[in-house]
Amino acid sequence: MFVKKLPCLVAAATLVLSPLSALACTRVVYLGANDDVITARSMDWKLDVATNLYVLPRGIARTGEAGPNSLHWTAKYGSVVATGYDVSTTDGVNEKGLSAQLLWLVESQYPKFDKDAKPGLTIAAWAQYVLDNFATVAEAVAALEKEPFTVVTDNTPGEERLATLHLSMSDKSGDSAIVEYIGGRQVIHHGKQYQVMTNSPTYDEQLAMNAYWTQIGGTTFLPGTNRASDRFARASFYINAIPKSEDPVQALASVFGVIRNASVPFGITTPGAPNISSTRWRTVVDHKRLLYFFESALTPNTFWVDLKKLDFAAGALVKRLDLGRDQRNTFSGEVSVDFKPAPPFPFLGLNSPKPA
Repeated sequence: MFVKKLPCLVAAATLVLSPLSALACTRVVYLGANDDVITARSMDWKLDVATNLYVLPRGIARTGEAGPNSLHWTAKYGSVVATGYDVSTTDGVNEKGLSAQLLWLVESQYPKFDKDAKPGLTIAAWAQYVLDNFATVAEAVAALEKEPFTVVTDNTPGEERLATLHLSMSDKSGDSAIVEYIGGRQVIHHGKQYQVMTNSPTYDEQLAMNAYWTQIGGTTFLPGTNRASDRFARASFYINAIPKSEDPVQALASVFGVIRNASVPFGITTPGAPNISSTRWRTVVDHKRLLYFFESALTPNTFWVDLKKLDFAAGALVKRLDLGRDQRNTFSGEVSVDFKPAPPFPFLGLNSPKPA
């Protein structure tokens, strides 16, 4: 029993596009002055990922969408999320300032989901489970270490390849965690030092490779390709090299510069390396001020959502910001009033309608 018809994103945890497609992204955490913490991520993908933004209040009952043996929970915290195809949460932040991101990791291998397995959780809702249930990274890690569920995934349609993702988390204290499934076992890297995540290889190998570049020194030489290990090295150097400004506007500008530096110019794809694709959009979370920024590669504006202006009360309306095809709809400034009431999007999983 596995999740069926996952299209190609969720951080895309959905996977249904080109048989050669794969996902690449970068995530960084800035630890600044006056306890400023800012998390940024890029979404790199060959085609439009059909992303929209949603406001999800507390009190929503959810299921792991994995058949009869599904995980069940009710959202304890409200959140703002970026979707993939409106069937998965690929990025977001909750009202307590905990952010979560899903990025591609081809080496991922999840536990078997059979009759003896713990309740199933579709990979499309993995990040949402974290945002719904926890206020801090430490709280989330303590719960995940008990392995209360089985992450459920399956082959990409038309391919002999699984939807393979790893999860990052960060909070307003600057704490971070990276969660991977290697050889069917959960591996968690927890601590403020884990500021950067990209894609392959596995995180312990990325850290070892980055140690080499740290020894050389970023002012001497940095790798410049779009490969995950090179983006990891550049992001690691720059996120700690930028000034720790006491001006939050300057700090945000610096962090945007780092994530743009790790982005792939629009229109770029690499033959033979489908995991290197154009950056479609970027998000930035200001944990201290509870601001969620969004920047599309195809519009000239960066806009943001002030979570303090949103109604997350149980029973409040779910709202959606329609970003349009290729995220071309243009917004400016703070956009909380631009969200419109909408039904909650369904997470893709075993309970989803089968294709005709």
